[in-house]
Amino acid sequence: MKPDLGAAVRDAAERAGMSVSGWLAQAAEDRLRNELLGAALDAWEAEDGLFGDEELDAAAATLRIG
Repeated sequence: MKPDLGAAVRDAAERAGMSVSGWLAQAAEDRLRNELLGAALDAWEAEDGLFGDEELDAAAATLRIG
């Protein structure tokens, strides 16, 4: 691990009140969940077509992003 990344991970773990290994395990879980979500969305779009602008705007509003 690059020194700067290691320092950032240690700082993030400390802010979260977690051990570095616990923080890394949670980061791995988050990454895997995101990959599964991406695959599910790809499958959905393959079956039903791409999400439209209205659907994407509604999702962004619900999630309060964008």
